Amino acid sequence: MSHNTIIPQPGILTISPYVQGKSAATGGNRVTKLSANENPHGPSPLARAAYIEAAGALEVYPNSSHAELRAAIAKVHAVEAERVICGAGSDEIIAFLCKAYAGVGDEVVYSQYGFAMYPISALAAGATPVQAAESERHTDVDSLLAACTARTKLVFIANPNNPTGTMISESAVARLANGIPPQALLVLDGAYAEFVEGFNGHAALVEARDNVVMTRTFSKIYGLGGARIGWGYGPDHVIDALNRVRGPFNVSAAALAAAEVAVQDVAYTEKCRIENAKWRGWLRDELAAIGLPSDESFANFIVPHFGSAQAAAEADAYLQSKGLVVRALNGYGLPEHLRITIGDEIACRAVAATLAGFMKGARA
Repeated sequence: MSHNTIIPQPGILTISPYVQGKSAATGGNRVTKLSANENPHGPSPLARAAYIEAAGALEVYPNSSHAELRAAIAKVHAVEAERVICGAGSDEIIAFLCKAYAGVGDEVVYSQYGFAMYPISALAAGATPVQAAESERHTDVDSLLAACTARTKLVFIANPNNPTGTMISESAVARLANGIPPQALLVLDGAYAEFVEGFNGHAALVEARDNVVMTRTFSKIYGLGGARIGWGYGPDHVIDALNRVRGPFNVSAAALAAAEVAVQDVAYTEKCRIENAKWRGWLRDELAAIGLPSDESFANFIVPHFGSAQAAAEADAYLQSKGLVVRALNGYGLPEHLRITIGDEIACRAVAATLAGFMKGARA
């Protein structure tokens, strides 16, 4: 739809809206959603209680400084609270970065199979998204650097990446930070960082440089996707700029309260990480044994390869007929793959058994 005289800013109407993973299926008596990389165990019980308690004061505006949550993040992640910014999910931090640093005539570089919100946020800001090819579904530093020009203002990568689950080394990320143009910022999306043991999302690189920003979320391992809260960490000059475009009450009081407790419940977070690693490895091996290999994943999902787009579509339909909802990756340019969130033991066993039945039928 369009109007003859009331026209959006350049780039807006070229955006293909983000499509979330399906939540329902027509088959099966019980639907198991494995399409959005949600934590099957939910949030920390302490965080859930904090959210409910905050509902008792819904008439009160939240603290615009987010001071308590920033202090909790700083304590747990050993970062500086003054350099933390909070948003309605890390999506909003990504949008802030594009709004503050990219506009008409500028370019935003991102990895080929990177998160869909990178090009969407670039276009919304009037900038031009530039895709850099990956190498076997892994972020390619040389390709990213080759895509940079004098117009590049932002370079986005996710590490671990979504939707592939793959990860590149800290030395490779440092080489990327060293090589980007002087007017550009490197944005490291760490939505899945907590699933990697001992990994802090390249926080040390952020602290060592003035051209690197890190984004994180409470939607994945912390189980607060419905609360919409995330955070970013960067140089003083970047955080100052982002706070100037941030709305004064962009995060709800209930989300702030839940996140503050969630980030400090490190025992629960570690329990979720261990469970995810256990069943991720189990499901990967089970699927590989029936002819569905996948790249090593460092996130809370795996991406098996079905050999053809038709086979992947048929497998997706078969899973849905059994009430198992996963994510097709046609929109990401990976039609031969499906992304399967790591659920609990029951869900993982159901996926393995269902796909074993599918493969048996496909070979008959």
